[in-house]
Amino acid sequence: MFKPQFSITHRTANALTDIERARGFLEAATLSSQWLAKMQNQILVREAHYTTHIEGTQLTLTQSRQIWEGQQVEKANPDDIKELLNYRQAFDLVAHYIGVGDPITEGLIREIHKRLVKGVRGDAAAPGEYRKIQNYVVNSKSKEVIYTPPSAYELPLLMQELINWINHEKIIHAVLLAGIAQFQLVHIHPFLDGNGRTARLLSTLCLYKNGYDFKKLFTISEYYDRDRTSYYQAIQSVRQNDMNMTAWLEYFSEGLATQLQEIKTIGKQEIEQDIVAKQHHLSDRQKSAIEYLFQHGEMTIQAFQAMYPNITRRTLQRDLRGLVDKQLVIISGSTNNLLYKLRK
Repeated sequence: MFKPQFSITHRTANALTDIERARGFLEAATLSSQWLAKMQNQILVREAHYTTHIEGTQLTLTQSRQIWEGQQVEKANPDDIKELLNYRQAFDLVAHYIGVGDPITEGLIREIHKRLVKGVRGDAAAPGEYRKIQNYVVNSKSKEVIYTPPSAYELPLLMQELINWINHEKIIHAVLLAGIAQFQLVHIHPFLDGNGRTARLLSTLCLYKNGYDFKKLFTISEYYDRDRTSYYQAIQSVRQNDMNMTAWLEYFSEGLATQLQEIKTIGKQEIEQDIVAKQHHLSDRQKSAIEYLFQHGEMTIQAFQAMYPNITRRTLQRDLRGLVDKQLVIISGSTNNLLYKLRK
């Protein structure tokens, strides 16, 4: 029977407190449906980008955004493109499953894996199929074997025990449950390839099903990809400590708390912007300018033109002048190189 071993340290407890605060803020915040839809799409692109980038894809975030929007990106590896777009198919399945409310099953995990890796590198990862041979986790630089997963013979029972635990565990905090599920799937390594991506999406599914979807505004893989060494060390720490998950859960919960704090900050800015827009009866273009200024601190007319290439320069200048007249924005710089900044 699967029974994870761990302790809740001060670090983990503090992270869980921060997560609950962010969750409370997002649930109570009045965020426009338009802003939510835009941010959810941006977050989904970022998660798709970073979860595949961890595994070795070479796309930049800008390229990933372009591909997501249906644009052609020259010289991009076709497999990298396919892996990125596959994530959308897998996430759609997860979103549908949450709506249905069914328990998590092995079949679901296999289908998630199938969608993530199908059509990539000639289907070498055997999409949706448990491995039938022994595999190894190898250091990409030294080629040294750093972990030997359980044998293929042990897989069925290990997966059955994990799924049973996920569906019946009612005491452990939902964030810790998600972190444990993610580690354990990586540890079992049931597939030839794509285990990390599948495990990260499983942890997202566990959070969503237990009421921690955070309005679909977080990307945990971005935190991992910022410092992959720490990510891999946190995973390896469990094996180095007789399968005690304490250090991993510290890392997992702090990562989620960090990402949610960033979203909380952005959400507060959106609320401030919305209040300003309503108080001063701003146009949609003026609202976009205020949003840009919140994010970047300053704006040139050229940057504003890039946002609205089909609007005349004179009209855009009038928009910005209106913000100055309302005492929301100040101007600095020379006549030919004006900078617009928020009034403090």
